[in-house]
Amino acid sequence: MSTRTDEVERYEHLWQEPAYPHRWVLWDTAGDVLVFDRETNCLVDFDDESVLPDVLGRMRAAGVPESGDYPGRPCA
Repeated sequence: MSTRTDEVERYEHLWQEPAYPHRWVLWDTAGDVLVFDRETNCLVDFDDESVLPDVLGRMRAAGVPESGDYPGRPCA
């Protein structure tokens, strides 16, 4: 049986990758904070959105950058 901790730890790579350059960033979209993958130029998909607050907290504690500016490349 999977626990909430197991679910959160599935996303451990989001806050334990090398600090620079940041692949994942937190994008504050005027009310929602989303995890953005700059390598794929897409949002990170969460199977269970209930883990997002825990993931965001761990990413912030690890120093992952957060901004309201669009963090990606222009879409074609």
